[in-house]
Amino acid sequence: MAEFVDSFDSAQTDQDRYASIEEEPELTGDDQLDALVGAIAEYLAKQRRLGRVPHWVCDPARRLEKPWFTVTSPSDSMREYLTFSSPAEFASRNIFTEERPLRRARGPHPSEQ
Repeated sequence: MAEFVDSFDSAQTDQDRYASIEEEPELTGDDQLDALVGAIAEYLAKQRRLGRVPHWVCDPARRLEKPWFTVTSPSDSMREYLTFSSPAEFASRNIFTEERPLRRARGPHPSEQ
């Protein structure tokens, strides 16, 4: 996943970025993964202001019936936080995660300096 986001972000143009999410990936049969892929594609298209979102992200198979909190064994207060902080592209699919789910660390690791 991280490698895909890095590759998406390093694309030369918005057209290249959109091309990387335009075609629908096959459903895996893992409901959480299938919904997550739809959320990520929609989130990237909107966050990077590509001007359009791939049509396939609206497929009902890209949504979960039951809530999924991406934090292992969240407390009640953590569930509440995730419910309100999750980006709409994730929450609309019943996926509850942190405010910036695809953020990546940049720059050299402190031990490399």
